[in-house]
Amino acid sequence: MKMIIITACPNGTTTSYLAAQLLKHAALQRGWHASVECHSPLSANNTVTDAEIASADLVVVACDIELNLSRFVNKAVYCSAIAPALADPDEWLTVAQQNATPYVASNKDRLSEPASVHNIVAITACPTGVAHTFMAAEALSDSAAQLGINVKVETQGSVGAQNTLTASEIAQADVVIVAADIEVNTGRFNGKRLYRTSTGQALKLPEQTLKQALAETNVHNANQASQTSAASEEKTGPYQHLLTGVSFMLPMVVAGGLIIALSFVFGINAADQEGSLAAALMQIGGASAFALMIPVLSGYIAYSIADRPGIAPGMIGGMLASTLGAGFLGGIISGFLAGYCARWLAQKVPMPTSLSALKPILVIPLFASLFTGLIMIYVVGTPVAWVMNALTEFLNNMGSTNAVLLGVLIGAMMCFDMGGPVNKAAYAFSVGLLASQTYGPMAAAMAAGMVPALGMGVATFVARHKFNAAEQEAGKAACVLGLCFISEGAIPFAARDPLRVIPCCMLGGAITGALSMVFGAKLLAPHGGIFVFFIPNAIHPLGGYALAIAAGAMVTAISYAIIKRSDVDML
Repeated sequence: MKMIIITACPNGTTTSYLAAQLLKHAALQRGWHASVECHSPLSANNTVTDAEIASADLVVVACDIELNLSRFVNKAVYCSAIAPALADPDEWLTVAQQNATPYVASNKDRLSEPASVHNIVAITACPTGVAHTFMAAEALSDSAAQLGINVKVETQGSVGAQNTLTASEIAQADVVIVAADIEVNTGRFNGKRLYRTSTGQALKLPEQTLKQALAETNVHNANQASQTSAASEEKTGPYQHLLTGVSFMLPMVVAGGLIIALSFVFGINAADQEGSLAAALMQIGGASAFALMIPVLSGYIAYSIADRPGIAPGMIGGMLASTLGAGFLGGIISGFLAGYCARWLAQKVPMPTSLSALKPILVIPLFASLFTGLIMIYVVGTPVAWVMNALTEFLNNMGSTNAVLLGVLIGAMMCFDMGGPVNKAAYAFSVGLLASQTYGPMAAAMAAGMVPALGMGVATFVARHKFNAAEQEAGKAACVLGLCFISEGAIPFAARDPLRVIPCCMLGGAITGALSMVFGAKLLAPHGGIFVFFIPNAIHPLGGYALAIAAGAMVTAISYAIIKRSDVDML
């Protein structure tokens, strides 16, 4: 007899893999030929082929999630929960053979009929977990209400997952939208139609995003998801993995920077007095939080690539990068080394069924850590440390001309796409330099990032007659968002008039970045906007820094007010 075995569990890991191996062994004992499709990242891509389906006499499905079975119409199919198959696989196969019935397509299997889709669940997540995450969720919810679609959006922001999707909501959903700029766990969506996009796309074009999701016919499979095309991996994979690492590192950097700033309240050299409160604060912020920056960055880059098995080798490689002086560049390299090594071991190294449970907790961490560690020590560490030292020395000793040029570049990049890839690249570069106690680029980045929203908000007051009522209200919100270092507050204006808004914002951001570098501004915390102003010594010099922001915002506001066409409704 020829048969097909399919297994899947909600988290798509050990249970799926063990059930598949046990059932396959039991089938072979009976003399049956079994093709296995295991929905688990522990197993290589093994989706059954059309030829295997055509020749199969029996299809058995052991799963605890909803799977699409439309490819097995008219085949003898038996479905049950996964627990009975694990408990007694031989007896379960007997029951399956006796109770299998020809499969009939149901409404949920007719994937080519988007008109029947009415329930959508979604996840939004951005690297900082502040602005894009929640604004994209709101945009999707508002557009869905206008289209008559039921939608629930889970936000994975800086405070953790909110409005969390339940198992029943996922089971009832016809389509899953993942609007994320970082890696998110999609194992619970195995067997569901899944549409991926960015938070920026969901925010700017929510209606189009929903319609494209409804037309999506690809069923999510954890194995297939890890087997993306080479072109797709080159364009989006590494960048997304990097942003995932940055997003997990940010809370460490923010907390550490602010605690270090608090230690300066007692004096710049107060931390040198052993046993003092200032010394304790410096130990918490500098010796602990900042020491963990690079390991966390590296560990979660590896996690984005290889899931949990990548964390240990990634963090070990990151700690080596830190101790070897390779800095954030070394941490990035070690994260990718550990992640791709762990993923290769998970997919390519066979293990006996009896030892398969040891693979993610022993085999992968051990060998991936050895590989990453040895490469970091003997190959990568020394040259990258030299590069980091040279870069740090250059940044700390550059002349005024170079400082201005760097400030202009960072400022313009921060304002180009307001939370998009260019903005995130400049931001990630500036955050990474904090580990080497280089604080100038971070000051320029945050100052310039406040300019777009502030500039648009001020413009609605400077040239009020050119803005309609809706834009005037958006301008008030933009001012608040700009003060909080949320560049996305300018997106409503940029979406409506990009050819004028974006150049004006870039001009203001470039001026702010240049002035910040000219004033020698230093920022110890990479987020917070105006709230960081009230923490003594977090920004130095505070007056020059505030002046740089105000100058850039006014340039943006005035330039846009001059060139903007009037939008006042003349009714």
